[in-house]
Amino acid sequence: MWGMVISVISGILMSVQGVFNSAVTNKTGIWIAAAFVQVTAFAVCITAWFVTGRDSSFGAVVSTRPVYLLSGGIIGAFITYTVIVGMNSLGPAQAVLFIITAQIISAYLIELFGMFGTEKSSFQWSKLAGVVIMIAGIIIFKWKDLKH
Repeated sequence: MWGMVISVISGILMSVQGVFNSAVTNKTGIWIAAAFVQVTAFAVCITAWFVTGRDSSFGAVVSTRPVYLLSGGIIGAFITYTVIVGMNSLGPAQAVLFIITAQIISAYLIELFGMFGTEKSSFQWSKLAGVVIMIAGIIIFKWKDLKH
């Protein structure tokens, strides 16, 4: 249950952050806004690390293998960029609809094939049906735009 609550909070925060970042981008430019997001995130993470007891060290991070797992920050910069562009182009609701659909499809494929060290899961028709329903939802959500 707690995981669901935290995930809902995460989704809300991502949507709010995307709107805020888009507004900052209109004043500064996309890469400055993205850099500010990353720098402030770094400051919050370091502060939280100090406050919560420093249960690990940076040495543990740099010894992580395989090394490609350390690319999360690089990916995060491009996530920030693509969310800003998507929100500016489509508006918050449509951008998030596409983002979440892409997240679910890619996450399911990662699970299905056991990629990046995740436990491999078996194919389930119900999950495929869920993806099809999500895609139908996009079509319904965009129906008026598609008719023009």
